Amino acid sequence: MSTLDKVKSHIHPVVFPVSAGVIIAFVIFGSVFSREDEDGNIVGLAPETLNAVRDWITANLGWFMIFTIAFLVLFCLWLAIGKTGNVRLGPDDSAPDFSYLTWFAMLFSAGMGIGLIFWGVAEPIMHFAEGPQMDSAEETAREAMLLTFHHWGLGAWAVYAVLGLSLAYFGFRHNLPMTVRSALYPLIGKRIHGFWGNLVDILAIFGTMFGIATSLGLGVNQIAAGLERVFDIPGGTVTQIVLIAIITLMATISVVSGLDKGIRRLSEININLAALLLLFVIIVGPTLALLTAYFDNIGTYVSNFFSVLFWGGTYDNPELWTAETAQGWYGDAQGWLSGWTIFYWAWWISWAPFVGMFIARISRGRTIREFILGVLLVPSAVSFLWFTVMGNTALDLQLTGAADVVDPILNEGEGVAMFVMLEQFPAATFTSILVILVVTLFFVTSSDSGSFVIDMIASGGSLDPPKAMRVFWATSEGVVAAVLLGAGGLGALQAASIATGLPFAIVLLVVAFGLARGLNIEARGGLVVRHEDQLVQDHTGGMSDSAQAES
Repeated sequence: MSTLDKVKSHIHPVVFPVSAGVIIAFVIFGSVFSREDEDGNIVGLAPETLNAVRDWITANLGWFMIFTIAFLVLFCLWLAIGKTGNVRLGPDDSAPDFSYLTWFAMLFSAGMGIGLIFWGVAEPIMHFAEGPQMDSAEETAREAMLLTFHHWGLGAWAVYAVLGLSLAYFGFRHNLPMTVRSALYPLIGKRIHGFWGNLVDILAIFGTMFGIATSLGLGVNQIAAGLERVFDIPGGTVTQIVLIAIITLMATISVVSGLDKGIRRLSEININLAALLLLFVIIVGPTLALLTAYFDNIGTYVSNFFSVLFWGGTYDNPELWTAETAQGWYGDAQGWLSGWTIFYWAWWISWAPFVGMFIARISRGRTIREFILGVLLVPSAVSFLWFTVMGNTALDLQLTGAADVVDPILNEGEGVAMFVMLEQFPAATFTSILVILVVTLFFVTSSDSGSFVIDMIASGGSLDPPKAMRVFWATSEGVVAAVLLGAGGLGALQAASIATGLPFAIVLLVVAFGLARGLNIEARGGLVVRHEDQLVQDHTGGMSDSAQAES
C-alpha cells in the first residue's frame, strides 16, 4: 500500500476534514486580524475576539467549570470506594502490563511537563503578590501554596482519570475503539459512529490541539526569557515564534524518523534532568524548611479541600482584593478566579484526551480502584513536591529579605520566574541553561506525543496512524501556538484554552454518565463486544430500547 493510500485509509471522512478545516480557519483568522501597534501591544479583531470570548465564558459560565471539576472529583471517589472498584480494565483474568513501580514512574512522567517548569516558581509568587492578602505575609504565603496545590492537585487529575478510565474500560474490557466516542455506547449504541460520535471526537481534537498549543506557548515564553537573561538575546514575540518553528521542526523530524524508542528515552532523560534540578534546589535552598513545608502544605490542602474545591468567590471580603495588592484584571475574587482557577480547569479539560489516552494505554489489567487511586494520588504527590521545593524556596527568599523575587516577576512576566530564583544560588548560568534544555525537550516530546493522540482520534481510533498525518498535526500544533502568541501572548493562550475547554467539559460529564451506565449494564449481565468491527450487544442488562434497537 502506498503512503497516500495508507493516509486515505486512516482519515475519518468527517472528523479529520472538519477538525483540520476549523483549525486552518483559526490560523488564518489569528494571523490576518492581529497586529502589533507602535507601543508593542497586540491589537486587532483576533485578540479582541479571544479576550471577549474568555471574559464572557468566565463571567457567565465559570460556575459551570467549577461544578464540572467538583463533580468529577466526587465521581472518582465514588468509583474508588464502590463495588465496581474491583472491575479490571481488561478480561477478568488479565494481569497488569507493568509493575507498580514502573506504572507509578509512568504516571509521574505524565504529571511532569512544561506547566510545572513554567509555574513552579511563578504561581506561588503571583498568588502571594496578587492573590488574597491575609493578616500577615506568612499567612499570605500559606494561602498562596494552598491555591497552587488546589490547581495542580486532585481536581486536575480527576479530569484525566475519568476520561482515561473510560478509554481503558471500553477499549480493553469491551473491545471498543480507543477513542472518546466509545464512552457513548451505553447511551446511544451504534450511533456512536454517527453525528454525536463525530462531534465528541472533533471536540476532543480541538481541546487537545489548543491545550498543547497553550503549553507550547508557555514553554517558548520561558525559553525566550531564559535566553534573554543568560545570553542577552531579545525575548520578544519574534524570537518566540522563531523558537516555535525550530522546536516544531525538531518534533517533526522525530515523527518522520520513527524514533519511538528514542522519544521514550528522551522523556526518561528529561525527567532525570528535572529531578536533578529539583535535588539541586533542595540542597542549596532552605532544606529543612522545605521538608517541613511539604507536609505542612499537604495538611493545609487536605483540611481545606472541599472549601476550595467549591470556592466561587461569592462571600469573599473585598478588602482582600484591594488595588494596592492586585494588578490588572485580578483586582477582585471573581477576576482572580477567572484568570487562574477557571483557566486551569479549562486547560486540564483540554488536555484530557492527550493525558487520558496515555494513562489508559499503560493501565491495562489494573482494577478501577487501583487506577483511580494511582492516577489521583501519585502525580499529585509529585506535583506537590515540585511546587513546595520551587515555590517555598522563592517565598523564603522573599520573606527573609534575601532577595526580591516578586518585583522582577510582576514587571517582566511569569516566564522569568524560575530564572530569577535560580540567580540567587550558585551555578546560576548552568542551572538556567538546564531549565531551557528541559523545557525544550518537553516541548519536543509533548508535540510528538500530542500529534500521535490527535491522529488516533482523527483516524477513528487507529493505534498505528501514518507518520504523514502525525507530521501534519505536529506542524499544526506549532503553527497554532505561534498564532496565539502573535494574537495576544499569555492572554490569548488562556482564552483559547477556556474557549475549547468549555464544550469538552460537557463531553466529560457525558463520558462520566456513559461510564457509570456501562458499569451498571455490566453488573446486570450486559457485555459489549466487537466481532470483525461489527458492534454487538450480547446482553442488554438494562440498556435503553433505542440502544437495543441500534445494537
